[in-house]
Amino acid sequence: MSELTVYGIKSCDTCRKALKWLEAHERAYRWHDLRADGVEIEQLQRWLAAVGAQALINRRSTTWRALSEAERLRAGDPEQAAGLLQANPTLIKRPVFESEGRVQVGFDATVRESL
Repeated sequence: MSELTVYGIKSCDTCRKALKWLEAHERAYRWHDLRADGVEIEQLQRWLAAVGAQALINRRSTTWRALSEAERLRAGDPEQAAGLLQANPTLIKRPVFESEGRVQVGFDATVRESL
């Protein structure tokens, strides 16, 4: 089985739920805390190319609501969106799963089936 990396924030309820599920299903993974460990701009660009800004940016978050209109407009441009996400990791929908170059966001039934 390929190595699975889970990107998230330890205080995120959905991330905690996903990690418990992975452990219950004996699925090995590597944890990466977006807030504590950060994320490289190149990786964010790959994620944006793979899933798109609509799937990756959490527009329901407190962080999103606190952004200025100019910053929100940046989210529509993939080049600028990566920088915005790097500066504000809590804008990233969580968790992000990456395995063999495949990127999945969230923890719904479709994502669980593929893990």
